[in-house]
Amino acid sequence: MRTASKKFVSENCFIGILSCLLMVLLQTSSLQADEPASEKSKPADEKDRYSYNLRDHDRNGIGKFYLGREIARVMGYQGAPWLERRTREQEERLSLLPKALKLKPGMAIADIGAGSGVISVILAEHVSPDGKVYAIDVQQEMLDLLDKKMKKQGVDNIVPVLGTQKSPGLKPESIDLAIMVDVYHEFEFPYEMMQEISNALKPKGRVVLVEYRKEDPAVPIKLVHKMSEAQAKKEVARPELNLKWKETIGILPRQHILVFEKTAEE
Repeated sequence: MRTASKKFVSENCFIGILSCLLMVLLQTSSLQADEPASEKSKPADEKDRYSYNLRDHDRNGIGKFYLGREIARVMGYQGAPWLERRTREQEERLSLLPKALKLKPGMAIADIGAGSGVISVILAEHVSPDGKVYAIDVQQEMLDLLDKKMKKQGVDNIVPVLGTQKSPGLKPESIDLAIMVDVYHEFEFPYEMMQEISNALKPKGRVVLVEYRKEDPAVPIKLVHKMSEAQAKKEVARPELNLKWKETIGILPRQHILVFEKTAEE
């Protein structure tokens, strides 16, 4: 009888403890429901911009993904001779960019991911005499190569800028046009970079992505280094970046010219 009585008391105590715990959980849930959503309670696509797959990914990518696209490996300064190759103009016709983008003397342009300065030099000629090209790169070695090119060619309106993976290092509302030639797909932090670039644009300033067309299998470039027009719009024309797609210019043999315009902040 005593054993049965002890068992009865133990069971009642256990049930009582469970009841108390249940009441606490219900009260906590009720309080959380009335509170604003915290960072932890937001959907994963808002809390975490990037996903990772370091085992099964393109060998030319870094295993980091943004909105379904794998980010490509950055070309090191050792690849500068490929940027400078003699056949590049024939293959890509990048000399058509200034006319296509309606460049004018006096404009302030940011050549982001400028590398050894091939594009910077082309742009600088068309914004002279009062305009400037800010040649931005994350590798000092590339900027050193650019400096040599400027001195050799007598170009004096290019300003080398050492940027970071998250910022080009430009002043707010200081740029008329920011251009990235075969660069955007290599940004390790594309969202953060586009925020900074948008902030650096003057009202109605433009962002230009020149990217190898993923839609065209005949373009002889590794897949992870190509970008579709739809993907570019998906990433760059996000409302919070205050950038709106304006036009896609299709005059180049291998690349899109995707133009976005800065809109008024909401």
